[in-house]
Amino acid sequence: MNTLIIDDEPLAHEVLLHHSRAHADIQIVRQCYNAAEALAFLARQPVDLILLDIHMPVLSGLDMLRVMLGRPQVVLCTAYQEHALEAFELDVTDYLLKPISAERFAQALDKVRSRAGETVVPVVPGHIVIRVDREHRKIDLDKVQCFEAYGNYVKVWLEDSCLLTAATLKHFVETLPKDRFIQVHKSFLVNKDKVVAQDKERIRLAGDKLVKIGKVFRPNLPELLQ
Repeated sequence: MNTLIIDDEPLAHEVLLHHSRAHADIQIVRQCYNAAEALAFLARQPVDLILLDIHMPVLSGLDMLRVMLGRPQVVLCTAYQEHALEAFELDVTDYLLKPISAERFAQALDKVRSRAGETVVPVVPGHIVIRVDREHRKIDLDKVQCFEAYGNYVKVWLEDSCLLTAATLKHFVETLPKDRFIQVHKSFLVNKDKVVAQDKERIRLAGDKLVKIGKVFRPNLPELLQ
């Protein structure tokens, strides 16, 4: 999980870095020392997890959460326990009190992994449920044009909008019915019913969205217009 640390105290960074090294699936991609710096980074690169302090100059951690759209999972790391209720109302995954022990940090990561595993939930035939921001949404597969890998996220392209969910394209490839969805590129899984034109290099979907055909997938790709 690509992880961002946000704390105005250098020592807090050292503690979180030390604990993170014990978890092979946690990669610290950036360290920020205030909310403004962090928001600027997140505008360029999404992450899977934020380890966030509350008491910081200018903009607090809680204020930062209130202004964020499409935020990833958040574990608050603070010396103040009085903000716990407000924090969980903002749907944080866990609330750690400093000094943070290795054991308590590991418990928080278990919660993060558990929630991440619930991102995509198959339900009745013809629908899936995906996690978008802080809620789960039921999606009609008839309205899905394609799924596009986007770093540690997947873009779900619908007829009139696009949703971003923390998941892998592989999960959709393995979960969705193969008679309806086919992988045509390492980054794209398309709805066969939405294909309106096709050549050797690309596919055109309803709404004129173009999707490249990967060389690896080309030999096994059936004629989608048949």
